[in-house]
Formats: sequence, C-alpha cells, structure tokens
Amino acid sequence: MTNEGTFKALVVEKGDGQLVATVKHLTVADLPREDVLIQVDYSTLNYKEGLGFANRNKIFRIFPIVPGVDLAGTVVESESPNFKPGDQVILNGWSVGERYWGGYAQMARIKSDFLIPLPKGMDTRKAMAIGTAGYTAMLLTMTLEEAGVKPDSGPIIVTGAAGGVGSNAVAILAKLGYEVTTLTKAGQEFTHDFLRQIGAKEFAGGKEWSQMPTPLETQKWAGAVDTVGSNVLARVLSEMKYAGCVAACGLAGGYDLPITVMPFILRGVSLRGVDSVSCPKQRRIAAWDRLVTDIPDAALDKINKIINLDEVPRYANEILAGNITGHIVVDVNA
Repeated sequence: MTNEGTFKALVVEKGDGQLVATVKHLTVADLPREDVLIQVDYSTLNYKEGLGFANRNKIFRIFPIVPGVDLAGTVVESESPNFKPGDQVILNGWSVGERYWGGYAQMARIKSDFLIPLPKGMDTRKAMAIGTAGYTAMLLTMTLEEAGVKPDSGPIIVTGAAGGVGSNAVAILAKLGYEVTTLTKAGQEFTHDFLRQIGAKEFAGGKEWSQMPTPLETQKWAGAVDTVGSNVLARVLSEMKYAGCVAACGLAGGYDLPITVMPFILRGVSLRGVDSVSCPKQRRIAAWDRLVTDIPDAALDKINKIINLDEVPRYANEILAGNITGHIVVDVNA
C-alpha cells in the first residue's frame, strides 16, 4: 500500500455493453465485506480470464469487479478463527474473480471458507507459478491414479499441452514416471522443444485431429488429460486402450462431445470430469501438498512468465488467441 493508504487494483467496469479495464487506486474501504483481509503477492492469468475480458461466456457476473481466479499472500486482518494475521494463504476457484472480487489487486478481502494454508516448503511465488493451472493439473493426475492408471500402464496423452493446465500436467506426469505424448493445435509445432524440456516424449498431430473419429480407433493411450473437448476429446476416447481413463477439465475446442457409447461398453473406458472451482477443501489441500514435490522447479521456470498488473488485459487477448505458451503469473506489486 502507498503512504496515502491506497493500493493498486485492476477494475473491470461495464458500460454500453463494453468492458473497460483500468488500474485504479483503491482503499480497503472499497473492498467487499468479507472476513479475511489479505495482502496479495501474486495472482495468475488463465484462459477463463481471457474469456472474461473478451466479454464471452458471462465469466464476469458482477460489475465493477476485480478479476483474478486465484491469489497467494499474507493475512493482514481476520475475523475467522481459522486464520490469523501473518498466515500465508492460497485461494483458487469458488467463483472468485467471477462472482466475487479476486486477485488482481494488492489487497483483497476473501471469505475464509475459500482459503487454504500455504503448504510448508512452498512460498507465495511458487504457489502462483503453479496457480490454478498447476493445481488443476494435479487434480487431473490424481484422477488418473484413482482410476488405476500407473506409469507402467502405457502412454498418456495430454491435449492442449502448450497451455497452462496442459504444460503443468506434462511436467507432473513426467516427474511421476509416465510416458507422455502431447497434442497441440495445428501451427503450434514450435512448442515441441518447450514441451520436450518439461517432459514430453512423443508428439501427436495431423489433420485427423480436426475430423470426427470412427467409434473405435486403434488403441493407443492408457490414460489421457483433456483440456480441449469436442472432436479432440471424441478422438481421444476412441483411441483409448482397454480400461483406460480420460480425465477432462476443459473446453478450449468446444463444449460439445460427438461420440458413441462404443469405447465405454466395448473397451471399459472411463471419462471422469475434474472440477477445480468447487473441489472440496480436503482434496484441495491434498493436491497442494503434493505440488510441493510433484512438479519440478526447473519445469516451473520454463513454464512461467511473470507480468505486471497493467499488462493483464493485453495478455488476456493473447491467451484467448492461443498465442501464449505455458502459464502466466501476475505480480500485483510490480
């Protein structure tokens, strides 16, 4: 905060059907009334914010709003018995940055029910280098493990692998010993060196990925992480090995799913949805505890780019256009 008691926040307002994002100086009195006040260190930029800034899919539900679906920082004031001043905390999801003010500010008031403690062995910068993208990737990995997919089960395919969730999933799965094949959209072959550096072994691609598959294609994958949906997810399902599992979390390619029941009833394939927004607290904590060790710091260094608060709208456009490789951390104090 400044000597005048103000702090920077990226505020989105709506007028005449258009969204206007401005970095403003606010006071604590301007914040919504919640029970924990946090001094924010870092937030992140994700595909969801890209949709929000483009005024698509009704991501931002209230105006004015401070976006940012996650944050890491230090408790300054607390009316909750679960947190005290000086505690370091993480926030992911719970529609923060959509229905509630979020992390694109130097100070934030957050419902205590939405917070978890920062895991031991992790600082706030690493927490947001992982961010919602890495936390979601960990949930996807846990889902595959719970379905019985092990490193020796066979190849894993990660779709949308150059994005935030995808790249984190590649790094986590490779660290755990899985053989990872990646799929990126046509024209992103330039990302292969980056993906190889964080653990990818093979690369999928070709015009067939934009076409409808037959109900059952050649069996290739023991497991899959899908961030794309639509025809891509349909092809992944048709190519799964017997009793394979697909963990799905995204719809970057569309929310439709043009498939038959054949993979499910003839190969015992399972499709499991993964939600990071309303995930129960104990599962969140389990995922974050694993992220202390299950994603390599060297991979995070390659995956992440750090930007300033006033750069968020520009990069939001880029992430929506598919021009961003990896994951973006927002340093709200830079």
